[in-house]
Amino acid sequence: MLVSASSLVALALASAFPFAVAQDLSVPSTWRDPSTSLSFSDRVSIAQNCINSLTAILDTGTGSFSELGYWQNANVLSAMANLDYSTKSTTNQQAVTDSLNAAFSLYTDYDQVRVRVWWATAAYYGYRAYGNPNLLNHAIATWQHVSNYVITASDASSGKQPNKDFLIEGSCDGGADDTSVNSITTGLSAYLASTTRNSTYTNAAILSANFIKTTNMNSEDLVLDTINAQDCTRSSSSWLFTYNTGKYIEGLSVLAFVTGDTSWTSLMLDAVAAATKTPTWEGSDGIITEGADVTEDNDGVGFKAVFIRGLAEAWSRNPDNTALRALIRSYTDVQYNALLDLASNSSSSSIWYSPAWVGPDPTSFIAWGQLAALDVLVSAVSVNR
Repeated sequence: MLVSASSLVALALASAFPFAVAQDLSVPSTWRDPSTSLSFSDRVSIAQNCINSLTAILDTGTGSFSELGYWQNANVLSAMANLDYSTKSTTNQQAVTDSLNAAFSLYTDYDQVRVRVWWATAAYYGYRAYGNPNLLNHAIATWQHVSNYVITASDASSGKQPNKDFLIEGSCDGGADDTSVNSITTGLSAYLASTTRNSTYTNAAILSANFIKTTNMNSEDLVLDTINAQDCTRSSSSWLFTYNTGKYIEGLSVLAFVTGDTSWTSLMLDAVAAATKTPTWEGSDGIITEGADVTEDNDGVGFKAVFIRGLAEAWSRNPDNTALRALIRSYTDVQYNALLDLASNSSSSSIWYSPAWVGPDPTSFIAWGQLAALDVLVSAVSVNR
């Protein structure tokens, strides 16, 4: 069974060796249009317009948007809650709360660990935006369930995990495989730690962080996708996706806040500097090219949205780092302006977005194009204040 990097990543990374080279947080001169002159109210209106186009295909009785995948549904609800959180409003509260409660009542604990955690994180965002304790309880209950699948040091020593139907490797690169359950769990752990101040969550996030740092990153400070707990094999070093590093950045930002440990911040800065300037998923103009299929929905379409959301969290958690904030704002605005200028089309009262951010404009409504765009539109609201 493969262990996705993001779960361990989400808020995971970090070990503790020092970094001698300062991060390059400068904004490349080749980036296309890295700023916006749109007012706050205009940016909010554009983001809410995209949300409205998606709620038109939302069934709040199941929490599902037609044409989107199950984990993608949770990510739309996440962005909806985050817009309200950023603007201190309750515009989307009813739809978000009803959808989350419905999903958790219909799919207790869910069928896949990774999918569960996307929904649990959405529930946390909802709690953060609206203060609804029931949503926090959903997130905690899911964390507790997922924890049953974590590989502990004793499991690694014995080569077995009670809830896994395969034998596991005792160690990977000399370290006990104690956190090789999915990647997003680390981010959830850090968020729960920040809210409850319960050391159980903090320790879980740190364990995951150390595992990813030592086991599942490449030499360019980008997070790899998967690791096989049976034999410690990794996915190809060229098999890189934005969301893994995005969840890593998000998680480290929260973990640094929770622990006060600046080594997490240093690791986060390395990841931001690398991820915003890699040719792996963007051109010299800075526009992300990953997940650009206009004919069929796929997981890759939604990955870049998760990446942008993670950057926005890093921006909000580091108010005194002007270089970091300028880089994240500029990178977000590059995507924002690409969407508005190259990859959108107005139809009656709605704006349609293409998942191909370099264009061309879409000729019809593409649900996964709206999904991919939404986190950029929401992030542009906050990072341009």
